Amino acid sequence: MAGACCKCPASLSVLKRSLSVAPRGCGSAPPRSLLQGWSRRGERGLQEAARPCSAIRATGFYRQTAFLCLSCQESMSDSLRTCYVYLNQTSRSFAAVIQALDGELRHAVCIFYLVLRALDTVEDDMTIPLEKKVPMLNNFHTYLYQEEWCFTESHEKDRQVLEDFPTISLEFRNLAQEYRDVISDICHRMGVGMAEFLEKKVGSMKEWDQYCHYVAGLVGIGLSRLFSASQLEDPEVGRDTELANSMGLFLQKTNIIRDYLEDTQEGRAFWPKEAWSQFASRLEDLAQPEKLESALSCLNLLVTDALCHVPDVIAYLSRLRNQSVFNFCAIPQVMAIATLSTCYNNPMVFQGVVKIRKGQAVTLMMDATNMRAVQTIIAQYSQEILQKVSLTDPSRDKTLHILALIQEKSALAQPGLGSRNHHRSPMYLSAAMLLAALSWQYLNTTAAQAQGTGDV
Repeated sequence: MAGACCKCPASLSVLKRSLSVAPRGCGSAPPRSLLQGWSRRGERGLQEAARPCSAIRATGFYRQTAFLCLSCQESMSDSLRTCYVYLNQTSRSFAAVIQALDGELRHAVCIFYLVLRALDTVEDDMTIPLEKKVPMLNNFHTYLYQEEWCFTESHEKDRQVLEDFPTISLEFRNLAQEYRDVISDICHRMGVGMAEFLEKKVGSMKEWDQYCHYVAGLVGIGLSRLFSASQLEDPEVGRDTELANSMGLFLQKTNIIRDYLEDTQEGRAFWPKEAWSQFASRLEDLAQPEKLESALSCLNLLVTDALCHVPDVIAYLSRLRNQSVFNFCAIPQVMAIATLSTCYNNPMVFQGVVKIRKGQAVTLMMDATNMRAVQTIIAQYSQEILQKVSLTDPSRDKTLHILALIQEKSALAQPGLGSRNHHRSPMYLSAAMLLAALSWQYLNTTAAQAQGTGDV
């Protein structure tokens, strides 16, 4: 993993050592919004993140940066090292794959993540009055160029990224201009979108797309522009905002669908009214046992809507040329379609926790390393959904149509990484196995604390 990105022979041994020193018992609160770790329904920080920043750094500094090889750590400034500490504290699933990216792209994506995490923390904090929060969201991008700006009134678990925002903004200003332009622009647009939906519920299907665009589609667009700016990917990847937006929407919609029960129990409503009002008077009524048939019809309608993004996902991934970028993008997508397959026509969405098995997750992480493998995975799960489609489901025809299209796209031979043969170097295989081992350890050590609300 890092061996591939750092081009450093010592990095694999460093990563192996990190397996034995990873923190135990580091729970985190259930996610509220997604692109997991990137937007409103994102991951929460470790319990240790509630401590003062100085305590965090003193007790966990080298352990929290263990994913980076020693030579990479030694060449970084103190402020950049601190940013990677915050990355590992506030991201459960994305920290490892971000640190597996190649070259300077790794630092740009790390800072992009932290800036959006800070923005998201403001948006999530219900103790900030609207008259203060709305201007903060609208103007947050300007704080990137204010050396001393910080916010010390947050009560969120990830508040350290606001309290020590000068460290993050310093490293932002140290990035190349092309990266700064992307991060500032996406931060601005996302802040405006978040402010818009603070007092606005998701009504129509169009508004659902718009909300998901603000909190996840923009992340996909921003990442794609960073990929192209780094020259690791072709300019076309950054220019095609439609495909990049679909990457984010697919992940966001999957999490919204899966988290129905958790969200409604906590008073949040992200399922679009246009969909659920066809089957119930109130969104929370779908959880009533006598409403199960209607609830499943609504669920299947939304899963079908999310599946409409999969052809774009396939098209996007087929353009990628850099292995680290491909892994970064492909793994969340295959996790998402596996999750949708588990959710489709599943009463547990309205009764408890729906998640894919830990072993299944690790297998997906190991396998999703080239386009042919990803196409095979997508075809497999779309076939699983097909077998569950009921003859009486109101969305049956639309579901069958999109599944047929996905099967067609999955069967087509794709260029780029998809055209590589299946031979992999020992170093690459070691990296893939190590990624799976790290993932397995994470899934085991956080399962009890997360109580089944694992990441997509």
